[in-house]
Amino acid sequence: MLEWLLDWWQYDFMRRAFFAVLLIMPLFAMLGTMVVNNGMAFFSDALGHSALTGVGIGVLLGLSDYQLVMIVFAVLFALAMNRIRHSRLSSTDTVIGVFSSCGVALGLVLLSRGGSFSKYQSLLIGDILSVSGDQLLVLGITLALFTVLWLIFFNRLHAVSISPALARTRGVRVRLLDNLFVAVIAVIVMLAIRWVGLLIINAMLILPAAAARNVAGSMRSYHLLALIFGLFSGILGLVLSYFNAAAAGPMIVLIAAVLFFGTFLIRSLVRQPEEKAGGRSSQGEK
Repeated sequence: MLEWLLDWWQYDFMRRAFFAVLLIMPLFAMLGTMVVNNGMAFFSDALGHSALTGVGIGVLLGLSDYQLVMIVFAVLFALAMNRIRHSRLSSTDTVIGVFSSCGVALGLVLLSRGGSFSKYQSLLIGDILSVSGDQLLVLGITLALFTVLWLIFFNRLHAVSISPALARTRGVRVRLLDNLFVAVIAVIVMLAIRWVGLLIINAMLILPAAAARNVAGSMRSYHLLALIFGLFSGILGLVLSYFNAAAAGPMIVLIAAVLFFGTFLIRSLVRQPEEKAGGRSSQGEK
């Protein structure tokens, strides 16, 4: 039985995918908690959609490796979207919706010229099984650098997520920190999108953090649970995709979704007795 369960380990591409999960999911867990705290789920989704335009620009420039162009375009896209979002001339969801639609439409126009879009359909769902050793090294370096940034700026980012006005009184440069945060989101999303896919990358980013938030009792447990849920869904989803001959990315998202709904149910069951007890005590006081 154990030999059957570990059958997937004999393949090099599965081992590389396993190590990629160990690097990507902690990245998403740390970033996802900040995204959820700041209410920026749709923001990161719009960034994922902008990948199509980044690829299209790379193709127009005749580049064989268009990842650098994707990253540069995504950072500029994120900064522009963030600036307009803070201008208060339009609602945040409207701004994000407009940018997301434009990012998809322009990318599709650039990539579908001459009927050649079929070559880029892998970007939609990604392929974590195709990760190479060099790309694992890049992911490892990215995780190390982001961990350092996260440790340095966590308190300030948390203060901004609670109250930007209060953070300013404490000497936090809110706008600069906000721009740095969205630029980091853009870089990480673009680095991971070829293995995760633009259709599901936002779900993979948000779901572990959202599930952790359902049951966490403190900020420390919130981040720890997001990391545990991310790694659990990543590893289990990868293994199940092997035995079911299914795409790994969507399977990981399904496991993360089960965790979210499970923790949501636990939270609702815990809160119902508390609300009833609170209702009885208030009636007793009256």
